[in-house]
Amino acid sequence: METEEQPQKAPDRRKALRSPIIVLKMSGEGEREHLFGYAKNISRSGLFIPSVNPRKPGEQFSISFRIPNTEIQVRCRCEIVWMREYRKKMSLESGYGVRFLDLPEDVAEAIDRWVKQQS
Repeated sequence: METEEQPQKAPDRRKALRSPIIVLKMSGEGEREHLFGYAKNISRSGLFIPSVNPRKPGEQFSISFRIPNTEIQVRCRCEIVWMREYRKKMSLESGYGVRFLDLPEDVAEAIDRWVKQQS
């Protein structure tokens, strides 16, 4: 009896643990000064922001938000490293991936602890 070979899942290239997060308010700068919404999959290296109008890779801005149910205040510069545009009937959510550029180490460690508590 032959067995069908299952497709291999692509390896996850993330280096840091991630956890879902809801952010009620994020502040940026420039023409989109106040972003109100939510982010997903935060880690010490960055986060994913769902959006039907994602920003473009390479764009940089300041971001500020608080991790829910904690005193962890995040303020740093970030860069868009990838984007996924909205398309009808797509299985993945549109949005963009943000990499933190100058996150203080104590805040990065606090995010790590929070992520571990969530899993």
